[in-house]
Amino acid sequence: MDSRVAVMSIIVENGNSVEQINSLLHEYSEYIVGRMGLPYRKRSVNIISIAMDAPQDVISALSGKIGNLPGVSAKTAYSGISS
Repeated sequence: MDSRVAVMSIIVENGNSVEQINSLLHEYSEYIVGRMGLPYRKRSVNIISIAMDAPQDVISALSGKIGNLPGVSAKTAYSGISS
């Protein structure tokens, strides 16, 4: 199966969802190249960026699971590179 390079941006407005997000990221950790999290205290949100190298269906599944959590939105940008 072809692997894609992608970056997922996650905005967390509900702090109660953080534990579920971390659990999902741990579940998909074999596909994660890097992760950066920024707490934006002034706006009471957390901003997370995830770089991934995985099959497109795996990336889409993770994005969907995270985006369905309460108070969380996720968007993914894909590179044109696949292997």
